[in-house]
Amino acid sequence: MSDLAIALFGELFMADQLARNRISKVLPKGMELSHFGVLNHLARAGEERTPAQLAKSFHVTRGAMTNTLAKLEWAGHIHIRPDWDDARRKFVAISPAGRQARDAAVSAIVPLIGDVVASLGADKVRAVLPVLREMRTRFENAE
Repeated sequence: MSDLAIALFGELFMADQLARNRISKVLPKGMELSHFGVLNHLARAGEERTPAQLAKSFHVTRGAMTNTLAKLEWAGHIHIRPDWDDARRKFVAISPAGRQARDAAVSAIVPLIGDVVASLGADKVRAVLPVLREMRTRFENAE
């Protein structure tokens, strides 16, 4: 059983590394994978998030998220505003420029991922998705 577990995680880690590398290369100039992740999350959420909520969603430290948010704010991709009820808290929203940057990144990524799905076959991808989701859920619930 341990050999199976080692093989599974070896493949997952290598696929993750290779996918991140390939995706990073097609992202718009100056955009990092972490930037895309935050922009995509905010675009899909459709509402503001606190830096702490974002850090929890991405399983990173608040300091790491603060660094990512500072870069996104500098690029004009997000707006950060104070919480009017609690001055210690801030809210983050995607800006129109951030939405355009996210959309450009998606346009660059989709052909790459689409090619992988096409070469594997949609049926294989559909079959493995529930397993990957369950693995992710187990890790999230174990925290």
